Amino acid sequence: MEDLSPKPGDLEPIETASRDEIAALQLQRMKWSLGHAYENSPFYRQRFDQAGVHPDDLNSLADLARFPFTGKQDLRDTYPFGMFAVPREKVARVHASSGTTGKPTVVGYTAADIDNWASLMARSIRASGGRAGDIAHIAYGYGLFTGGLGAHYGAEKLGCTVVPVSGGMTERQVTLITDFRPRIIMVTPSYMLSILDEFRRLGMDPRETSLAVGIFGAEPWTNAMRQEIEQAFDMHAVDIYGLSEVMGPGVANECVETKDGLHIWEDHFYPEIIDPETGAVLPDGEKGELVFTTLTKEALPIIRYRTRDLTRLLPGTARSMRRIEKITGRSDDMMIIRGVNVFPTQIEEQLMKCRGLAPHFQIELTRDGRMDRMAVLVEAVEGSADAAARDASARELAHHIKSVIGISAAVVVNDPGGVERSAGKARRVVDKRPKG
Repeated sequence: MEDLSPKPGDLEPIETASRDEIAALQLQRMKWSLGHAYENSPFYRQRFDQAGVHPDDLNSLADLARFPFTGKQDLRDTYPFGMFAVPREKVARVHASSGTTGKPTVVGYTAADIDNWASLMARSIRASGGRAGDIAHIAYGYGLFTGGLGAHYGAEKLGCTVVPVSGGMTERQVTLITDFRPRIIMVTPSYMLSILDEFRRLGMDPRETSLAVGIFGAEPWTNAMRQEIEQAFDMHAVDIYGLSEVMGPGVANECVETKDGLHIWEDHFYPEIIDPETGAVLPDGEKGELVFTTLTKEALPIIRYRTRDLTRLLPGTARSMRRIEKITGRSDDMMIIRGVNVFPTQIEEQLMKCRGLAPHFQIELTRDGRMDRMAVLVEAVEGSADAAARDASARELAHHIKSVIGISAAVVVNDPGGVERSAGKARRVVDKRPKG
């Protein structure tokens, strides 16, 4: 693969600033953000008053722990615009979640917020190995989802030529990658595997493409999947992190020269790791739930937002800003099967060990009497029609799941293409258990 290490002058000064300089900037901006939220958002004024805290109580970064958390339900309770801290006329754009688990969460941006977001996405693309003049193929979904437009504005800000393909129509994706010769692709990792399948279906060698950098986010994925994509395309696969409530994609990003966790852009977002049960702040290095406070957002300042993502904070490496490990799962994605905590990424890790199985999967949960049961729906690799080989692969995966994760699972091996595909976030878990 091409060496994409940054050249002198590629980095912004803040990316190599000292920890003291970063902390001083964070404290200054945090004071502004808490004051802005208190003065201009009735929601936050009431929440702070109820907790008995005032922005003036923040004298150090550690004092943030005295302030109350914000959760996804707060955005639903104030739907659509109740948490905004600027007049609606000052809101340049709104995005929203899909609302599949209730009312959608609506987020707003001023023109300055949009500009900051584009700058942070440009920084993320550059950290991934992208450069001005590159062609960027964007296969994230456009619309209310923040992925497509977030990537689009960032690539334009960096000076790339943007191909706004969006998701779906996989054969067309292959055609445009082949004909337009992009250097960068931005897409969910699960959909990248669908694009890989399409290359192979068409008898085309994905290693012959022009792609040098893939920037993958919007869902947890494993290092095993990274290796699969990198080897298949002879490209770098880099992780990006974000969530719409905090901004969208571009809150944190891996650096291509190290690929050792995602550097948080700490000049705009202050991270904490808390115990998901008690809410207590944990020291750097301990695993827990990731919490973010925005430091520069105008339309929708977010104070101590509980992301439900599980990770830990680590020192900086390629940049001086701290890193988070790849997300291992979400506290609300977690399945409890017969007393065992299971994350979809754990199943994926075991699946990637089985050479006779493709990397597509879906978990189906059912209940037999009082007993929860888990089935893992997978696919045979192309060209594997032998029933005995498929049975052996099913037994192999079931064995790995039992020995590593500690639960018994039925493994169902489908024909290639037999597992549900998505052009966006993969639907990893189908819960058919009775409610209540």
